[in-house]
Amino acid sequence: MSLLQFAWKNISGNSLRRWVVAICALLVAAFALFATLLLRGAAVSLELATQRLGADIVVVPAGAETEMEGALLMGVPAQFWMPAENIEKLAAIPGVEAVSPQVYLATLVGASCCSVSEMFMVAYDPETDFTVRPWLEKELPGGLGVGEVIGGDYISATEPDDGILVYGDEVKLKGNLAPTGTGLDQSLFFTMDTAAEIARVSLFGAIKPLVIPPDQISAVLIKTKPGSDNEQIAVEIYRSIPTVFPIESAKLFQSSRAQLTSLLNIIVIIMALIWPLAILLIGIVYLLSANERRRELGVLRALGATSRYVFKTLLAEASLLAFCGASVGVFLAVLAIYLFRRLIMTSLGVPFLLPSLGSLAIQIGIGLLLAMFSVFLAVLFPALKVSRQDPAIAMRE
Repeated sequence: MSLLQFAWKNISGNSLRRWVVAICALLVAAFALFATLLLRGAAVSLELATQRLGADIVVVPAGAETEMEGALLMGVPAQFWMPAENIEKLAAIPGVEAVSPQVYLATLVGASCCSVSEMFMVAYDPETDFTVRPWLEKELPGGLGVGEVIGGDYISATEPDDGILVYGDEVKLKGNLAPTGTGLDQSLFFTMDTAAEIARVSLFGAIKPLVIPPDQISAVLIKTKPGSDNEQIAVEIYRSIPTVFPIESAKLFQSSRAQLTSLLNIIVIIMALIWPLAILLIGIVYLLSANERRRELGVLRALGATSRYVFKTLLAEASLLAFCGASVGVFLAVLAIYLFRRLIMTSLGVPFLLPSLGSLAIQIGIGLLLAMFSVFLAVLFPALKVSRQDPAIAMRE
């Protein structure tokens, strides 16, 4: 009989030890993996959203910064306006290399003239754009024509021939952007000309027309010159145009970053409580179990087993229990993240991007190792104590 077979036979004969150790390993692995996936997924998502914007500074109307972040991060539709003349004013500020306006729109709620209810839409200027254009140059060299759109990762066609109905106007989905885990994944992007065409068709094809105020825009994306001080440029923008609010890319999504930091602190505190308590509980249970098995282990020693063999047997039992419990734990953590990621995003107010299979495998491996290491620490002292006892004394007790 091999060492593992012998260890498994011993496990099956002690239900209390089996369940306590396995459940502790499950909790450690599940919580560690869940927390890691959540925090890493949120951090990566925020970084990708910032990169997708591709701007050093985003300028929105004063008071609309929270609305704008909510739309970009959580896909909450938003509409706000400022004069288009701000584009020239911003372009004239020293240190500004390029400016590009955007218009933020939203579909109607539950209307038959829109395929998707409350979808965030972004209209951009193809002549000045530097955010969507890099993707278009790679995937669609011809760019987007009137009536053509690209969507976030979650967007799919709802009508024949890749069509999506927006305010009674059927636009054609030409492709999807890479996932970011933010509201950008459930957004539509199209040119200003397409926005004007949708507004025109909506006058007679929609329950409620799409109104785009003339000479109005929602935001201006700014690319600064290399070596420029973005903070100083932002201050100059605020000083020159008091009715707008400039947001540096490094300070974008600050509320979500603060939420993420608070979440990290809470998780660290919880982990600092769970981990030592789990180790202590496993150690106590194993020590009690070892004392109950002193005669059994003494007989094993009397039959020729060395103290090293007994020690390895006890560790093998603990490792098997830890692996089984941790495997269930990581499975439950991944399942919970996958099934409830939208609920988690909404409840915590942070975006989230599922990791790639390679990254997920690495994180699962770390979770398993952490749980097995925890059990190893817990059973080390009881295993050493029992394996070194004198067999004659153990058999008499």
